Amino acid sequence: MNIAIVGATGNVGRIILEVLEKKNFKVDNLYLLASQKSQGSNLKFNGREIKVELLDNFDFSKVNLTFFSAGGKISEKFAAKAAKNSLVIDNSSFFRMDPEVPLIVPQVNSNHMEKVPKNIIANPNCSTAQLVIVLKPLHDLFKIKRVIASTYQSTSGAGKGPMDEMIEQTQAAINNEKITSKNFTKQIAFNAIPHIDSFSEDGYTKEELKMINETKKILDNKIELTTTCVRIPVKVSHAESVNIEFEKSFTLEKIHEVLNSSDGCKVFDKRSDAGYITPIDAEGKNETFISRIREDKSKTNSLNLWIVSDNLLRGAALNAVEIAETYLRMNK
Repeated sequence: MNIAIVGATGNVGRIILEVLEKKNFKVDNLYLLASQKSQGSNLKFNGREIKVELLDNFDFSKVNLTFFSAGGKISEKFAAKAAKNSLVIDNSSFFRMDPEVPLIVPQVNSNHMEKVPKNIIANPNCSTAQLVIVLKPLHDLFKIKRVIASTYQSTSGAGKGPMDEMIEQTQAAINNEKITSKNFTKQIAFNAIPHIDSFSEDGYTKEELKMINETKKILDNKIELTTTCVRIPVKVSHAESVNIEFEKSFTLEKIHEVLNSSDGCKVFDKRSDAGYITPIDAEGKNETFISRIREDKSKTNSLNLWIVSDNLLRGAALNAVEIAETYLRMNK
């Protein structure tokens, strides 16, 4: 199979390369595409150096599969062109709510890929991906009525520049030097910013609306959902504090059982010091981790969870490659 990666030098693009290599994904020819800034640089794949090419001049008729991880504007400009010749898996938000583009987490709704009219499949927001992979098995058993989610999202979710800025600000703060913010609305070092993406007129941010709308599209449009998204000074992995109200009663034993047996989920909940997963623990791991599982005593049939996952891996690169694997199996 001939594969292209658009945005190959970015945070997610590099990890797509790693995932393809670790999975021994069949690759005959690999094309790494980026902007003029990265053109001519080299990245390693399966022990060999591959030169990064300029996206603008690339002939997509040479490939069967294209991963887009370069942001919405690039996907808007180039994805439809690529889709004339190859299957496109897009990590940006541009196509997610298009009714003709499936929005996929393979463990949750792979059946939505039975029809791909535009030859484009969208990858959800990283916070949505880790949320729905946990909600799906619980919804199947206990029927979810309402979800309240507060996210604590790492700086890598905003890109390499913002992640580097967090590190630079931290060093400046420690050295008692002046701190400047280029990628964030306020200082991110030693802080928490309840603002990701732009504000809408109703007071929600676009990030919060993405989670709400994408969860409904992927899982069930009838689920009521509200979110608050917060950026925190962490390099990698997003965490979510989630409250779920079910229509049916449950036992904590059954919750543990179903989550532990669900593909992509791993329960780590010891109710003792360090008996939970933090963002650092989840970095580089494929699983979505669930901790702090407890009954909400203020509301009938309600549950509290702490969900943590590597946003670059589980929330983006790994999910994109698993979409490709699943689609190819379905269309042998």
